[in-house]
Amino acid sequence: MSKELKNKMFKTVIAWLGRENVKHILKRFNHIFRKVTSKLHSLQMKVEWEMQGMPVPEWFDHYLDMYYQWEKTRNPLWLERGIFSSLAINKNGSVLELCCGDGFNAKYFYSIKAKSILSVDFDKNSIAHAQKYNKVENVTFQLADIRHRMPEGIFDTIIWDAAIEHFTELEIDALMKNIKLRLTHEGVLSGYTIVRRQKTQAFVHHEYEFKSKEDLMQFLTPYFQNVKVFETIYPSRHNLYFWASDDIIPFDAKWEHQITRNDKKQEEILL
Repeated sequence: MSKELKNKMFKTVIAWLGRENVKHILKRFNHIFRKVTSKLHSLQMKVEWEMQGMPVPEWFDHYLDMYYQWEKTRNPLWLERGIFSSLAINKNGSVLELCCGDGFNAKYFYSIKAKSILSVDFDKNSIAHAQKYNKVENVTFQLADIRHRMPEGIFDTIIWDAAIEHFTELEIDALMKNIKLRLTHEGVLSGYTIVRRQKTQAFVHHEYEFKSKEDLMQFLTPYFQNVKVFETIYPSRHNLYFWASDDIIPFDAKWEHQITRNDKKQEEILL
């Protein structure tokens, strides 16, 4: 059925039932479908994360946040990660995303700004999921263990989101060296991690959880001249976000001028 025919049929239904009635019917159906979708995602959450005796996954399906947990908790922290890292991306820049997990952020936060994104993870299941559910034309998902085979190339932005804590202190140091080699001079490393809880580790797969902003800073400052670490705190989690570069990072004095310049370049491309 062609698009024109669908539009004609839809206009006929509106003319027959009336715009307000159609709007009311659609709202009711969408409300029901949201409830059903939320319930189905809550069942997926139980199967993947809450069944005793089952191994805890290394990565998280963020559609569980979108369709279940956000409504349940009203907690927006899962959105912060994609938003803050996207601020470090230059329009039409190249991005390397380390430990990409389900690929949700690459699709919904990074792909609209970047020219190209290479997203890697060592877990074959996460890459298969990302390719099936979050594939877009300017994102390439690739299987790679960055401890042994970090992708070659030079990138404008490298994103290390919710993953630096999965490595030991020695591994983090070695990875920082490789990250620095793969960034342009103006390039930015952007990422996210959590502060260690007082009594126990948050997740079994974590190798090193940071004690504070200062603890995280000491891993970044040996390699970058300009480092910013900031935090947000919620009842369930104490978050640390970081930007690091030898040049401008988001919210520096010169950053606004850089954004304006990039916007003008984008307008010239569109024209």
